[in-house]
Amino acid sequence: MREIDALVQLNFVLEMERAHLSDIPDYPLPDGYTLHWYEPGDEKHWLVVQRAAEEYLSISPELFVDQYGKNTQQLHQRLFFLRAASGATIATSASWFTRGDPTSPVGRIHWVAITPEYQGRGLGNPLMSIACQRLRQLGHTSARLTTSTARIPAINLYLKFGFRPIDFERTGQAVWRRLQNYLKEPHLL
Repeated sequence: MREIDALVQLNFVLEMERAHLSDIPDYPLPDGYTLHWYEPGDEKHWLVVQRAAEEYLSISPELFVDQYGKNTQQLHQRLFFLRAASGATIATSASWFTRGDPTSPVGRIHWVAITPEYQGRGLGNPLMSIACQRLRQLGHTSARLTTSTARIPAINLYLKFGFRPIDFERTGQAVWRRLQNYLKEPHLL
């Protein structure tokens, strides 16, 4: 277990890509959960979810604006939340774009987060289904995301959804090799 601890402490950045957006695994929301697309003022829900879920980065209102800007139409089309039966916002993700270009063929899965008390309940599956399907609906043909070695459950989820390391052979091979023992399906690499 020491090896993974070292990777977690170093928290290497990993980039992953899904070469196409066909055959997206379809996981419906479990009973009692609802989908909510961004409306003005939802920044506060994003901040609550991200602050609860994020262990490594500082989450601020300025970060929200830096990552998403202020275009409410784009936010409404691309940023979404999951709510529990209680009405509490418990997860978020965005079907964003790359290189600042919403018309780019390459979409981006961006800022996936689930509050700790709801982690481990399988909600990552419908969260990723929704995000990938939305990218396809918005005209993207492939998708990328960024994660880190400290996020083993997230890496396993992304692998399950067809994401693979970018430039595996040149830049990340040693890191990915060290992660093999901690991945549910290491043969997918």
